[in-house]
Amino acid sequence: MEQLEGKICVAAALKARQRKISLIIIRSGLHEKLIQPILDDAGQQNIALKYATRAELDAMAHGKTHGGIIALATPKPPIHWEAILEQIKKHHSSPALLLLEGVDDDQNFGFTLRSAEAMGIDAVLLKKHLWDFDGAAVSRASSGAFERMPIAVLDQVDKALPRFKNAGLKLFGCIANAKRTMYDIDLNTSIMLAIGGEKRGLSAAVRNHCDTFIKIPMASEIGSLSLSHSASIVMAEMMRQRRFRESQQISG
Repeated sequence: MEQLEGKICVAAALKARQRKISLIIIRSGLHEKLIQPILDDAGQQNIALKYATRAELDAMAHGKTHGGIIALATPKPPIHWEAILEQIKKHHSSPALLLLEGVDDDQNFGFTLRSAEAMGIDAVLLKKHLWDFDGAAVSRASSGAFERMPIAVLDQVDKALPRFKNAGLKLFGCIANAKRTMYDIDLNTSIMLAIGGEKRGLSAAVRNHCDTFIKIPMASEIGSLSLSHSASIVMAEMMRQRRFRESQQISG
């Protein structure tokens, strides 16, 4: 079981209905109007409620930012990358995916997911062999985006990436020494943005499948950015281009 803490994470898990929540613990005296959506969803899903003192919740929680709500739940079930592929084929005309390689920190992963959801990313793929994240910690850092975002581990790069490309997605690899910047590329098409970690960047296995490489233009010799910052900057440019295209179509 995992322990979800805070109204945002618990509410997101209830709405997503991907976890099985066995118990929700609420601080005694907490104003019910503040958590009415949680109470309503818990009632609809026949989830048991328990009331506890602030001291009891503080003793259970990892920190003191639980906001008076803790839920005991099963881990979010994994999704296979083929399911994501089928989902975007059916439901998205110009999908935007994020491929992450080299992320190994729960908090940074959560921050990246939070930005990905805000910037319109449809699904996230992780190139790694094992899922070794603390799902509750990731959910907390992502402000619940982890509960809603389709996420799959990509352990068959040479099999999976050609399948996504055959579905019409262009794979843009973000590397520091690329000749073209993110401003030089049309990001309005169906795309997968590949971002590597600060230490090793993108592996040769991923680079071999990239259609082109782009970089974030730097105003100084800082060298590199963290994965979460790099991803946020590139995704923001993607959303800017897409919003600009939409405004042009409306005005035209």
